[in-house]
Amino acid sequence: MLSGSKLKKLIKQRKVGVDQLANQLVRGGLTKDQAKSALKNWQSNLYIPLPQAADVNALASALGVDKVEISRWESMYRYAPMAPRKVRLVTQLISGRPVQDAIDLLRFANKRAATLVTKVLKAAIADADSHEADTESLYVSEACVDGAGWRMGTKRFIEKDRGRAHSIRKDACHIRVTVAKA
Repeated sequence: MLSGSKLKKLIKQRKVGVDQLANQLVRGGLTKDQAKSALKNWQSNLYIPLPQAADVNALASALGVDKVEISRWESMYRYAPMAPRKVRLVTQLISGRPVQDAIDLLRFANKRAATLVTKVLKAAIADADSHEADTESLYVSEACVDGAGWRMGTKRFIEKDRGRAHSIRKDACHIRVTVAKA
């Protein structure tokens, strides 16, 4: 996937105009004006429309860099069976660190969420490796956790005084880890 912040930085360094890059992005079903607005969206980290592999290749060739230089790789665990606040403690440890340091930290973290985050991180590294990126120079650019509501199948109640019942909530979360080349 395309990294908007790196794209913006490279455009500024190379002093390339948006019009020149928009000409490179014109493809089937995308006019020059649409390509220009898509490029502006991608620079501000809005991925609408979603950049395709051909778009990333065209931008990389227009900027004179390898496609790995402007890419980022993301992995996600949806509906992880754990409360988001517990997983956030672990993801805050690894944000901004090199990948190997993050794996070492997670290996020795005394939290149950560390195993879930490790799996997601390793999946993102494997995705980067499949796109022929140098895995030694990767770092965790973003690690975030979003709430996913109550877990399915955990609708239970606990008895209270005078015939009352309180529901037992078991939360779920979405874990997202993004790695990029340093």
